[in-house]
Amino acid sequence: MNFTSGQIVEFVQNLLWPMLRISGLFMVAPIFSAALVPARIKVVLALTLAFILAPLVGPAAPVEPLGIRMMLIAANQILIGVMIGFVVMIVFEALTLAGQTAAMTMGLGYATLVDPQRGASVPVVSQFMLILGILLFLSLDGHLALIQLLADSFQWAPVSAQALPAQAGLDVVLWGGRLFSAGVMIALPALVALIVVNLAMGVVSRAAPTLNLFAVGFPVSLTLGFLILLLSLYNLQDHFVDLLRESFEAVRTLFGAAE
Repeated sequence: MNFTSGQIVEFVQNLLWPMLRISGLFMVAPIFSAALVPARIKVVLALTLAFILAPLVGPAAPVEPLGIRMMLIAANQILIGVMIGFVVMIVFEALTLAGQTAAMTMGLGYATLVDPQRGASVPVVSQFMLILGILLFLSLDGHLALIQLLADSFQWAPVSAQALPAQAGLDVVLWGGRLFSAGVMIALPALVALIVVNLAMGVVSRAAPTLNLFAVGFPVSLTLGFLILLLSLYNLQDHFVDLLRESFEAVRTLFGAAE
């Protein structure tokens, strides 16, 4: 069986476009972008998914290899993948922010661990909530839903050199603001309880100036902080699922496919 150079170029390009979009997703998407995942595993997984999604994408119009148009299409595919992964990653960043806020209020800001997701140091409470979020994400088949979302994106944003509208970039920036509100809402029970404890300690310090608050206040804040976090875990799943649903809907809104 003989293949012409045009057929080979067309086959490579039809495989290249989904692989570039998948690679952009893997740069920032939760779990897939983890620093502990070897680069070879990411490349093999991206190539495997590209072979699976290539028939669903359909044949694209061939372009000149290494030409300007090809470079624009490649950059566009990577950008789309990065945007999808970034929107979903905000959900996990909200968990990290919630844990960091609670840890600072409890006095555990100094207790840090290396985050395997990004390779940076985060408070232990943030690490705990992030691990819970990852386990919930996997138990809900969120990784499969994310791949399905990527596959559907080829219908909403077909392969082309046309840049995404500026409104899509603005929507991503506005969605980034959801990080702060979601993080505060998750950590709000612990924050309110610890603020009340700190106010009580302030009243005690005025009533008994000789009392060593560092010996009394820190254990009390730490114990109540862990107790409130334990009680707030019952609502963590609901908050996480709602945020995850909002992130998927935000991705559809970016490409004008919202229901």
